Amino acid sequence: MPGRDPRVQWVLTLAVIGAGILTIRPMGFSGRGLAVAVLFVLNCLALLARGLPEARVTERVAVVWLSLGIVASAALIATGRSGSTYLFAFFLAGHSGYRLRTRPAVVLALSCSVLCGAVLYFRLGPGHHLVPWEIGLATGVPVLVGIANRSHHQAVQSALSAAESAESAARAEAQAAVLTERSRIARDVHDVLAHSLAGINMQLELADALLDTGDLERVREANGKAHSLVKESLKQAQWTVHALREDSLPLLESLTAMLSSSGHRDALTVTGTVREVPAQVTQNLLRIAQEALTNAARHAPGGDVGVELTFAVSSTTLRIRNRAATRPVDAGVGSGMGLIGMRERVALLGGTLTAGPVTEGLDQGGWQVEAAIPQ
Repeated sequence: MPGRDPRVQWVLTLAVIGAGILTIRPMGFSGRGLAVAVLFVLNCLALLARGLPEARVTERVAVVWLSLGIVASAALIATGRSGSTYLFAFFLAGHSGYRLRTRPAVVLALSCSVLCGAVLYFRLGPGHHLVPWEIGLATGVPVLVGIANRSHHQAVQSALSAAESAESAARAEAQAAVLTERSRIARDVHDVLAHSLAGINMQLELADALLDTGDLERVREANGKAHSLVKESLKQAQWTVHALREDSLPLLESLTAMLSSSGHRDALTVTGTVREVPAQVTQNLLRIAQEALTNAARHAPGGDVGVELTFAVSSTTLRIRNRAATRPVDAGVGSGMGLIGMRERVALLGGTLTAGPVTEGLDQGGWQVEAAIPQ
């Protein structure tokens, strides 16, 4: 009965003991009756021991216990005059197949068959005429059922272990995905806040320092710049929320809207056949464009900006190029993480990013960022 309820095992055990009490004779407090009673108690204890947890009984102890139980069952067959003495041998041999490894279980079952069969064959007890000697020889056969039960139990345990391992792997994968998402959000927070807050802080510190000099004109100028940076930060925060959404707009429309809101309405040039790209590609290219445009406004104020989006057969390329500044540069100290964040974004998509100064052409003295994402 593979996978049976443990309560069934106890019911069967108690049934065998009950049958023995009702049928095994003689039982008493002297002579052969006392011997039968003692052997019956020993057989009952050996049978009840099947309920002990496997973890609490070593294999060596199990071999000794089952061996003694089988010897006691054979002795009970030899001393009992009638009744179900042989049932104990059947159950103990079957349990040896479940509790022990195959080789010791088979050896023990063969010993059980030989002992019980010999007792009946050689007529060593008063009840030999009631049970054929072939029954004694068959007492070891239940070991096969025990081995089958053990194999089924081990298969179930292996399946449970495999399921637990798969669940652990899934949890680890989910945790890794969470960490990856945290890193992405950290880059987004940096892109939105690091430059803007640093600039706002610098302007406010400047205004505070100018208050002591009485130069109200420069105080107003610094305060105005701080207000401009706040507005720019709010605008960037809106784009960050937009980029974090799973249902983000198509790349071309989103990029066009971004350029329009930043004052570069006619800066975009599209090359190739426009196609939809995955949401993750759209999000990261938009963040790269936002970072590049922010850097251009800070480090090259007044310089023209050109953005080129190229849809090739095997890749999607975004190129942002700005010319040299036409107004005084007052960029302050940045965190140095913007370019690192852009490289991380492109690397996650398996693409490449190049960034550096423009050394020739009309845009000489400016800066260019180019991100190529494979299709």
